[in-house]
Amino acid sequence: MTMYSKRPWTDYKKSARRKKLLFAAAAISAAVLGAAAFTYLPGFARSMTRLERRELIQRWESGDYSSVFEQPQAALEASPMDYFLLTMHGYSAYQMGISQINSLDAARFFDDSITSLRKAMLHRKAQKDGLLYYILGKAYSYKGESYADLLVYYLEKTKELGFYAADIPQYLGMGYASMGDYHNSVAAFTEALGNQGQFGPSGPLLLEIARSYFALDEFDMARAYLLRCIAVSPDSRTVVLARLLLSEVLRKADDIEGAKLHLQAILDETGQNAQARFQLGELFLLQGDTVRARAEWREALRADPAHIMARTRLSI
Repeated sequence: MTMYSKRPWTDYKKSARRKKLLFAAAAISAAVLGAAAFTYLPGFARSMTRLERRELIQRWESGDYSSVFEQPQAALEASPMDYFLLTMHGYSAYQMGISQINSLDAARFFDDSITSLRKAMLHRKAQKDGLLYYILGKAYSYKGESYADLLVYYLEKTKELGFYAADIPQYLGMGYASMGDYHNSVAAFTEALGNQGQFGPSGPLLLEIARSYFALDEFDMARAYLLRCIAVSPDSRTVVLARLLLSEVLRKADDIEGAKLHLQAILDETGQNAQARFQLGELFLLQGDTVRARAEWREALRADPAHIMARTRLSI
């Protein structure tokens, strides 16, 4: 009879305990690794809970745009097409952009805003969300004149969806003017003028309307808005720009002396202005006084050595 050696009972107990410990250690290790992957790896990034989303809205409402901009980024790795996250990220990026002093920093935020909101446009919820198109259109307004068509497209879409904001007509006016569509720019700016409310029309808005009328060769209307701009604007820079344009309007109406008066007013108020000096030189040239004309062009170069038109005149 074959005999089998028997292990002591204590050895079985030790072996069983060791197996349990190894199994527990393996389970804990797997849990830790799983949690690490869930937290840090892009493929396992965690989306936002409902509570976190409510907190994000509260931060937005309190004006904490920096936090609202940063917080959704990790969650977007888990849910890259989440409409709520994309719009909150895009809206906050726009707000961060307009608060920047450095234009390059601002441009990066506006690009980020546009990227997020255009992704959100792919969602069916975007079809009725006027706020999305409103922010997107305004973001394009900071991209320069070459993006004016997109500014106009998205803000017109905003209006179609019934979304209202008082500054939409003014942005549309700027967009249409940049596109050279001055009839629509005048219409939009005039609507914006009606939205000015109890504080009355602003100088910059009146100046923009005048510029559109000037581009349409409607000089009487341009003159009326420029005079109004000069009368109501507290901003000296706006007044200078209005007087410069008004001098051109008056020159086209053959009112040379009237044009001179507004250019001289600029010099009296500012002490020196290269463009005012240059335009004075042009007026003297029209009157046949080349000596006075060249003197004014030299003054223009003293005020601004990079003034190309004055330099060109003096080289003739």
